[in-house]
Amino acid sequence: MTPAADRPLRLGIAGLGVISRFYLAAAERMPEWEVAAVCDLREEALAPFRGRVACHTDHRDLLAAGPLDALVVAVPNHAHAEVCADALRAGVPVCVEKPLALDPADGHRLAALSKEYGVPLLTAFHRRHNDRVLALRDRLPAPDAPVRVESVRVRYLERIEEHIGTDTWYLDPARCGGGCVADNGPNAFDLVRLLLGEAPLEVVGAKVVRDASGTDRQAVVELAGPGGRGLVELDWSYPGEVKDVVVRLSDGTELSTDMLGGRPGFKESLWHEYEGVLREVAGLRDLPDPSRAVEGGLAALGLVADVYAREAGR
Repeated sequence: MTPAADRPLRLGIAGLGVISRFYLAAAERMPEWEVAAVCDLREEALAPFRGRVACHTDHRDLLAAGPLDALVVAVPNHAHAEVCADALRAGVPVCVEKPLALDPADGHRLAALSKEYGVPLLTAFHRRHNDRVLALRDRLPAPDAPVRVESVRVRYLERIEEHIGTDTWYLDPARCGGGCVADNGPNAFDLVRLLLGEAPLEVVGAKVVRDASGTDRQAVVELAGPGGRGLVELDWSYPGEVKDVVVRLSDGTELSTDMLGGRPGFKESLWHEYEGVLREVAGLRDLPDPSRAVEGGLAALGLVADVYAREAGR
């Protein structure tokens, strides 16, 4: 997807919660993009955009109002499937915040729509664009090297209340999809996939701790696949913030990185990561098969479902 010679790409944003500001800032810094329309149910969220860009309270009106080159879906998790489906039917490429949907069946229905309409559907795994993660990946041995990647550990620890602002839906299991496994899990699982060479993974162990409201606050998940093993530690009650990765090689060497390193400000690493997401979105139409963009989102969604199924003894 490349901009026309005489204009930047037109971006729509559905959902003006805490994450939208990173897309807005990235689009403002990147000359190939312009924010053309925004959508939110709340008038107070739309008020700063009135008179600047097209504003809507219904995503269907946004989609019908005029051509977009991509739609960012940053609504609460339980609404992802509906908004993505409507955008795909409208022929608009989609970048959806993780998770792709709350239920794998909905994810597969979205994948089928993406294939039917030939429209890409990308889950925004922003940590893939973290410069420290990319530097770590570049240090890994080649697939044919005698030393191989043996395991990957990802820690994703934070106090969730410090990160969500007014987006209290994160703490509603029905709207979030569960808690830390449903929301932070996809980013962490995707990093394990990335560093193990995109090989398929399965859940081989899981421990989930919930609070009185049913929100999962901590989890430890063991993963395994042909590319190696993974360990993911999630915490929504951690005093502070830790986001790091350790890769162990078959010769015993350990390579590690701090995803927050060099950017001590609160959420400071996200600014450059979301620029990377929009660069990825700009390239979606150049994919030989646009429908394959959904694969990473489906893989992460399947692992989330498998964690909850294992926890429930299914």
